[in-house]
Amino acid sequence: MRLVGVVDPNTSRADAVAVEFGCKAFGSVQQMLTTHSEVQAVSVAVPTVLHREVARALMEGGVDVLIEKPLATSQTEANELMLVAKNHGRVAQVGHLERFNPAVRATLPLITQPMFFEVHRLSVFTPRSLDVDVVLDLMIHDLDIVLAFVHSPVKEIRAVGLPILSGKVDIANVRVEFESGCVANFTASRVSTERVRKLRFFQPGQYVSVDYGRQEVLVFSVGDAAGPTAKPSINPQIHVDKPAISAEEPLLAEIKSFLNCVRDRSQPVVSIEDGAHALEVALAIVAAIKRHAGKIGAV
Repeated sequence: MRLVGVVDPNTSRADAVAVEFGCKAFGSVQQMLTTHSEVQAVSVAVPTVLHREVARALMEGGVDVLIEKPLATSQTEANELMLVAKNHGRVAQVGHLERFNPAVRATLPLITQPMFFEVHRLSVFTPRSLDVDVVLDLMIHDLDIVLAFVHSPVKEIRAVGLPILSGKVDIANVRVEFESGCVANFTASRVSTERVRKLRFFQPGQYVSVDYGRQEVLVFSVGDAAGPTAKPSINPQIHVDKPAISAEEPLLAEIKSFLNCVRDRSQPVVSIEDGAHALEVALAIVAAIKRHAGKIGAV
């Protein structure tokens, strides 16, 4: 496949990008659909409030879509997009980038029965994505990963969050309990002085640490849980293993995977249903934060 066009209502910006990448410029999705029949797949990278409008028009026009996260601004919008994708037979993938992180891919075969997660995603403040809370901006990445690891319905959510430098919640701490008994603690901040992207979890006989940024996994095992390549640590009862990982840019891996699904008409790694599920939990967290703010008089 090749890049055939770029859409931006700011036509001067669209023209500049088109010249840079040797493709055509369009001022609207409708203009592209009516004048360029070659378009088969599109990356929808517009503000979240426009996801439903843009993705729906594309799918109804016979185009497969990679929709940036979060999938939509509400569960109603997400349900509508799922229905459109089904009715029109479109490939619809959601841009939960960390699923394509080599460290996450290397962790999947290690999962047995995760029972406790501790997740931190901290970022310095930037004026981007301020149309949504930090839960939908940053934390939703980790929600999607934990949901993919646990495979259990959510039982209870407790959450607190505060606006710091914007009109939306900029820092949040969440405790999610699953029906399986697994508990996950999430902390997300976009007002940190440092950048941290780490996920740690415990399962019988093992502690697994995932560093998204360094694309690194460390596995600490006790007894029979240790793999054949694990080596003794300072404590002879604990063995440490560092799975081999081939470094890869997650964004490139995501796009490649999407285009393969378009060619093969196969199910995406991150389906539109996965995106809707992550959104559902994220919105429940946002609601829990609002309830907590009401209790302490911070509304």
